[in-house]
Amino acid sequence: MKKIIYLLLVSLAGIFQSCLLSEKKINIEVSGQAQIDTAEGSCPYLTKDNKGNIVLSWIKKIDSSTSVYCYAVSTDKGKTFGKAIEIPGSNNVFPHGENMPKIIFKPSGEIIVVWGAANPNPKNAYSGLVYYSQSFDEGKTWSKVTQLVNDTDGIDQRYFDVALLPNGEAAIVWLDNRKNTTKEGSALYFAETTGDSGFKNERLINEPCCPCCRTDLFVDSKKNIHVLYRAIINDSIRDMMHTISTDNGKIFSAPARISNDNWVINGCPHTGPAIAENKNGIQFAWFTGGGKAGVYYCNSKDEGKTFSTREMVSGVLARHCQLTSIDDDVVVVWNENFLTGHKTSSRIGIEIRNADGKNPVKQFITSVTGTATFPAIKTMDDKTALVAYTESVGDKDYVKYKVVSL
Repeated sequence: MKKIIYLLLVSLAGIFQSCLLSEKKINIEVSGQAQIDTAEGSCPYLTKDNKGNIVLSWIKKIDSSTSVYCYAVSTDKGKTFGKAIEIPGSNNVFPHGENMPKIIFKPSGEIIVVWGAANPNPKNAYSGLVYYSQSFDEGKTWSKVTQLVNDTDGIDQRYFDVALLPNGEAAIVWLDNRKNTTKEGSALYFAETTGDSGFKNERLINEPCCPCCRTDLFVDSKKNIHVLYRAIINDSIRDMMHTISTDNGKIFSAPARISNDNWVINGCPHTGPAIAENKNGIQFAWFTGGGKAGVYYCNSKDEGKTFSTREMVSGVLARHCQLTSIDDDVVVVWNENFLTGHKTSSRIGIEIRNADGKNPVKQFITSVTGTATFPAIKTMDDKTALVAYTESVGDKDYVKYKVVSL
């Protein structure tokens, strides 16, 4: 009898905990423009500096034909931001929410900023190039702007991502026109820094890839390097692929689909994937049109050997998801279109799942009638994250942010 009562109490405790998770509310604490002045801006990106402070970077519009890349640091968890630092020589930056510029802070104190520029040419009118600059004095001065690829055959590099490696160096992945196959698409490349010499030792790690979707580079708590990208499979299917390196990027595993969506499309989705980690493994979010269109979620508890069955996060008119974990809860953000009468709006959605990826709670954090797109999210501590996005006001764009508390 005592055993039966004990099992009943355990069962009730589990149900109670499940109810608590399913009733979790999202509390929006702060909302405001992240810009230092009233200038237009777009393409927000979030990271942390080598002191643990949250950093927001964006593209600041100078005039109708010129923009510049800049960033600001918050020392009070997103309540306020310091003076915007503009990157000299970045006025060739091309504003593109799927190919947003990025900034990375090495433990050594070195700062590296990376951005994309347009490179239209007879072979590809939509080609781009990737540039970067380094600072060794906390952003006071910057090195000469360097092109990521010096090979004259390299006319198109875009949709890059950066991450810190376990040894304190920085790594970058990107999509490149230089490939070993005649099939449609791009190749996926990887390179890393060595000391203060910038990105070196580039190498092709997979092909063919969808040439217009953002990649994601992630280093987990076990020091494994993960890369997520949209592949072109059997000349027609554009599904998300995962590959992993357990030797600091020297060798990457054979790519595996995180979900057999079988999305057949002869076009450019312009919406990439996202990766995060919690105590139960690697978490994924992505958009697909395979089956019912929308943003989906799945996870892997064995470093990408197997993946859980996908679960839909958004409505069908959603794109541009990002992902993080807060105290092991999984948090997904995305933008989603809505039609009210004859007017279309775009809102930022946010969904929280428990550590097992279950009991989703969803709400929208921007105006019903506004136009907010391309959200970025970064965990600040075990209770809060910062969400930044581009919001259109009339014919002008501004970068705004909210602090989300769970």
